[in-house]
Amino acid sequence: MPTRSVSDDSGNVDVIAEARRQKALLKTGALQNAILTSSSFSIIATDEKGIIQLFNPGAERLLGYAAAEVVNRINPSDIHDPQEVAARARALSHELATTIAPGFDALAFKASRGIEDVYELTFIRKDGSCFPAIVSITALRDDYDDIIGYLLIGADNSVRKQVEMELHNAMAFAEKANLAKSAFLSSMSHELRTPLNAILGFAQLMESASPLPTPSQQRSIGQILKAGWYLLELINEVLDLALIESGKLSLSSESVSLAEVMQECATMIEAEASKRGISVSFPEFDIAYFVKVDRTRLMQALINLLTNAIKYNRVDGTVVVACIVNTPGRIRICVEDSGQGLSSEKISQLFQPFNRLGQEMGGPEGTGIGLVTAKRLIELMDGTIGVESKVGKGSVFWIELNLTDERQHVIDTGASTTIAPVNSQDGAQLRTVLYVEDNPANLMLVEDLIARQPDIRLLSATDANRGIEIARASLPDMILMDINLPGISGIQVLKILREDTATAHIPVVALSGNAIPRDVKKGLEAGFFRYLTKPINVNEFINTLDATLKFAKTDSARANPHATRTDRA
Repeated sequence: MPTRSVSDDSGNVDVIAEARRQKALLKTGALQNAILTSSSFSIIATDEKGIIQLFNPGAERLLGYAAAEVVNRINPSDIHDPQEVAARARALSHELATTIAPGFDALAFKASRGIEDVYELTFIRKDGSCFPAIVSITALRDDYDDIIGYLLIGADNSVRKQVEMELHNAMAFAEKANLAKSAFLSSMSHELRTPLNAILGFAQLMESASPLPTPSQQRSIGQILKAGWYLLELINEVLDLALIESGKLSLSSESVSLAEVMQECATMIEAEASKRGISVSFPEFDIAYFVKVDRTRLMQALINLLTNAIKYNRVDGTVVVACIVNTPGRIRICVEDSGQGLSSEKISQLFQPFNRLGQEMGGPEGTGIGLVTAKRLIELMDGTIGVESKVGKGSVFWIELNLTDERQHVIDTGASTTIAPVNSQDGAQLRTVLYVEDNPANLMLVEDLIARQPDIRLLSATDANRGIEIARASLPDMILMDINLPGISGIQVLKILREDTATAHIPVVALSGNAIPRDVKKGLEAGFFRYLTKPINVNEFINTLDATLKFAKTDSARANPHATRTDRA
């Protein structure tokens, strides 16, 4: 059997290698040809001076020129928007602290210095029409690293620009809709709270009237108050849910002690549990657990779970609250009741707004909103909420939250939350309160409330201008101010009073149906001393009245210790 020589073998290897190289070159050539003849991209090559040397079919299609019309005739800046080229030259001159002339230099300056460059400018077609383009420009160099030309690869950016424009318009529309929704919510809050203010305010006055109501009258007043406060709760829940859904609800984040939260919850639900004969037990804490949450909103969610556990329980039932650390860094708060439990079908419907699981026509009162709101709030605080239940064996609703090593800062708020009433004394000077309010029922309610304070005289105005006149003429000790006044708003009135040296010192308390947190924050930032929302809670109103008058008296004495107040009587 013949054998091949080493030389034959070497020759064969060389032939095979050469064949592979030729095949690779052919493929490379085919690839280059495919790129250069592509109709999807504009490929333009220039010499070192910027004169076009290659103008591929894609460039012809996008720009409307035949290659023969541009090759060796023009440079790429001639098919760009000249104003944009000039603007690019100015921007680069400022950025690089050098002078760059408009024209091809403005396009190629970065590429000539080895800087990767992609820019967005407008291309101008042969027929004068325009389209936005995105262009990548690279310097072409020889073996000695000298620039021998430039390569510009461009693509029509119209679709992307159109999408961006549509997205921008959609976002602007959504923002406009959100602003309209926020304005609607604020207006709805005001319009619903204003009549409730009269209903609940006068009912509270009748309840504590002298002489006291008869038992029959007391029962009727009790029903009015119960229905009124329930309606207010419904309004608050609807507005809360709407704010959450619109993304307008702002939450604070603080380190909160679970032991303190549990103690507050126990105090708040004690009366309701006792009335229904339900025994409620809370955990004893051997370890101090802290969670990073909005304290008020956590309380809101927990009170909702506890209230439901009481309402939907059996007679003489139990509610057991427990805190369990199953996962590192997380704590689960469980609220277990001894009620009838829920089927899997009902559990799947639990977190749907206004769904009361078939109890709309009977059973305990409820809105079908509270649990949905609680879920949204807990999720906004990076927590989760869930339920486990068996029919006939009760339910366990749970909230899981992140633990934190931070400890809450205890701030002494006694000065602002513990209010010592200003008791009238024989011969004490009358204090003057001005109330600016355009609603007759609200005005009448405050008149009746002030009538029970023998050391206070009430002045009133039904529009902003008249209120300003009275404030300047009488210099009252304090002013109660509605926000939605005819003509100019209460916030504008406050600004006018603050700019007048004669009235700048008078504390002004807002009394408004605008009760959305954003409205309250806006009012306090504007400079109101306090912000009360309608419907009026009589005890809160009287405490605020006393605190404000006490502040006014102290402030006046500090400002002018020798002055008398007889001129204001």
